[in-house]
Amino acid sequence: MRVEDFNYNLPEELIAQTPLKDRSSSKLLVVDKLTGEFQHCHFYDIIDMFDENDVLVLNDTKVLPSRIYGKKVDTNANIELLLLKDCNDYYEVLARPARRLKPGTIINFGDLFTGEVLEKFDEGICHVKFHYQGIFLELLEKLGEVPLPPYIHEKLEDNDRYQTIYARNIGSSAAPTAGLHFTTEILDKLKAKGVTICYVTLHIGLGTFRPVVVDTVEEHHMHSETYHMSSEVASILNEAKKKGKRIVSVGTTSTRTLESIYTKYNEFREVTEETNIFIYPGYKFKAVDALITNFHLPKSTLIMLVSAFSTKEIIMNCYNEAIKENYRFFSFGDAMFIK
Repeated sequence: MRVEDFNYNLPEELIAQTPLKDRSSSKLLVVDKLTGEFQHCHFYDIIDMFDENDVLVLNDTKVLPSRIYGKKVDTNANIELLLLKDCNDYYEVLARPARRLKPGTIINFGDLFTGEVLEKFDEGICHVKFHYQGIFLELLEKLGEVPLPPYIHEKLEDNDRYQTIYARNIGSSAAPTAGLHFTTEILDKLKAKGVTICYVTLHIGLGTFRPVVVDTVEEHHMHSETYHMSSEVASILNEAKKKGKRIVSVGTTSTRTLESIYTKYNEFREVTEETNIFIYPGYKFKAVDALITNFHLPKSTLIMLVSAFSTKEIIMNCYNEAIKENYRFFSFGDAMFIK
């Protein structure tokens, strides 16, 4: 399968640079995954598309202020690190410029802490051990920046707008952006309708946003990311499966979590593990019945997952329709509900 088959031409002005004032006022393209029929709505209309037989699953990860800037101790050269994953004794990071680093390099981050490069890998990835006094997350809050994607050039006025309103488990390098549309009011109205709402955690790292650089889809390798499901949520979802309730996943990260667990165990269960699941057309979904998602970058693993949930032809047709109707794309953009 060719990666180029998942390409499309997007006018640059449709890349959303800032979030809308009201999260729920985004446009919403509602798509039948089997027929490809669609309708144009707004995200606040999502309430009308649920009933008491639905279970909504959201990713409650919280974005770290994980972009940090330091200087090499020996040469004073500028180094930028993006923290990808907490590996207990060290962090997996994406370094720029990585060519200046080698094992043993010490990077100074102001007067707050230092980083020691333990290992260096391809594609700018390094393992870095940080040396500090106090609580590392508190130091990050002082020094780090919220790592907005490179296609966003406007300054974010309020960092909370790159967090979902239900974010609580800190550890992501990017926001689960499909969840950015939800407001407290929408969640309250869904609960009032009898919709069951539950949360999983997948800390977003390189696996989600790493670009695909190979020519064929099957050659791409996903980096692993950490996920967690509680026993309470597992019980809710297993009961939903037994009763034939619809499981609606918010975002590709929630979807990858649910599919990883169900594929491995043939049920949902309490677990904290790593996944490098790569979902593309040909994959048979086992856990998820409907999907809320944003509009994704051309040739990305995310658009491949969404294409697998329906068909490549239907999804590409929807993307062309969204472009024609001036939808906003990517992290701060509009949404799709594929049912």
